Amino acid sequence: MNSKPASEQRLRDLARLRRVRDRIDREYAQPLDVEALARGVNMSAGHLSRQFRLAYGESPYAYLMTRRIERAMALLRRGDLSVTEVCFAVGCASLGTFSTRFTELVGVPPSVYRRRAASGAAEPPSCITKQVTRPVRNREAQVPAPG
Repeated sequence: MNSKPASEQRLRDLARLRRVRDRIDREYAQPLDVEALARGVNMSAGHLSRQFRLAYGESPYAYLMTRRIERAMALLRRGDLSVTEVCFAVGCASLGTFSTRFTELVGVPPSVYRRRAASGAAEPPSCITKQVTRPVRNREAQVPAPG
């Protein structure tokens, strides 16, 4: 039987979830999986996934992929790396999975995004770019109608 009140346990769980989120933010380019993240905070993978979703509205994997896509967008805007190089630079092991997730979040494939960014005029300030180009989570990106 646990002698600690439930509120104390909830606060400890939230602190552990923040550590997981911070680790994902720092190590997005490293191979990360839910089991490894859970071990790092002494939780089971299932419990971590459930609690992370309750706290942040998405699974740890979805959060990781969003971080990777955000970084990929910045690298693609720079224009000095190919889509494949960007894919591996942000920690994705599969170009197909990367392209699919990128398209889901951004609304266009990475190659189209890169091409559009290269043809753009002067780059707005980075604070504006970050706000405008933040990927949309949970498949909410508007897919443009065919031609």
